[in-house]
Amino acid sequence: MEINNQNTLQDIKQTVIFDAPIQKVWDTVSTSEGISSWFMPNNFEPIVGHEFHLQSPFGPSPCKVLEINEPYRLSFAWDTDGWIVSFILKDLSGKTEFTLIHSGWKDPETILPKANEKSSVIRDRMDNGWIGIVHDRLKKVVEG
Repeated sequence: MEINNQNTLQDIKQTVIFDAPIQKVWDTVSTSEGISSWFMPNNFEPIVGHEFHLQSPFGPSPCKVLEINEPYRLSFAWDTDGWIVSFILKDLSGKTEFTLIHSGWKDPETILPKANEKSSVIRDRMDNGWIGIVHDRLKKVVEG
């Protein structure tokens, strides 16, 4: 049986190199206070299985921690549409390569209930949003 994944949207992927040590970047992306400083208010705890909420513009989004591998990788399920957000960190001798992957996108025509928009529209909007969040807001916090 052949599985056809051509009808799902591509993952969002943003990679940036920060002029900051890996532990500083890790602390900023793996604590409730750190995540609030560049992303959204939340009650995150770095414990696999911990359920928490991100306070998004559409209201509280239920999330669940899926993976913690300090200081290299953190993944969590975000909201109810099957999204997975992963932060991947790589030590570059005093600098840090940071990659964000937002996966779990469905068929481009699928209407996402909270936003009442097609998946393709939300993905494009979020792709642009992640650029500003990662390349501007997170960068300012970790390099500041």
